[in-house]
Amino acid sequence: MTKTTSKSGRYLYAVVFSSKDCILNLHGIDDMPVFTIGNGGVSAVVSKTSHGAIRPERRKLATHQRVLKQLMQESTPLPMSFGIIADGPNAVKAILSRNRDALISQLNRVQEKMEMGLRVTWDVPNIFEYFVHTHQELREARDRFFASQREPTHEDKIELGRMFDRILNEDRESHTERVEEVLSAYCSEIKASRRRNEREVMNLACLVDRHHESLFVSRVFEAAKLFDDNFSFDYNGPWAPHNFVDIDLKLEI
Repeated sequence: MTKTTSKSGRYLYAVVFSSKDCILNLHGIDDMPVFTIGNGGVSAVVSKTSHGAIRPERRKLATHQRVLKQLMQESTPLPMSFGIIADGPNAVKAILSRNRDALISQLNRVQEKMEMGLRVTWDVPNIFEYFVHTHQELREARDRFFASQREPTHEDKIELGRMFDRILNEDRESHTERVEEVLSAYCSEIKASRRRNEREVMNLACLVDRHHESLFVSRVFEAAKLFDDNFSFDYNGPWAPHNFVDIDLKLEI
């Protein structure tokens, strides 16, 4: 990445299949017009910037995402990470040239697709007590360590905690397999993202045909029917396929 303090900087939002340089009916960060710079069958979607670096403020992150979402109305953009700035038009063309094969490969991978997210959580007051109630092995261990007259030792608590973690993760894997089996009919790829907290069963990113959004949602409801009211299903999207961009972008020679 080339950082710049001149007015010639170009902030990168995405790469698309195109060879034409054109002005888009969009405004990006700092309300600057968005346009494309093409080279070798691919184009970078950019706007001018005078900043050497752009802070990841909420407003600017939201603008970056808004540009991507608007681009998705016409095509499938290959989204760039927030904050990439090239020195100017020639630097953008150089980035496209150095990465052309990888960019085309990734664009082909996501062409006419979008990303949908699915987050499933345990919707219970106390996650440990829920597992004690639903798993005899954990319940018997809890009673053995805590129901007697003696005070449980530090080792007892560690053993119980390890057992809880093991059962928690075993259930997560089992539940995720069941959900993925239902969703797979309308997903080209499914990726499991990092869980954000203990209550989270799964956090899935799904690559879906852009014309199959309603079918994907119907499969989410079908998957939810396999679970009781202790589980909460929350889907989101469509998004640009961030989780399915697998490229080590060469920004400098």
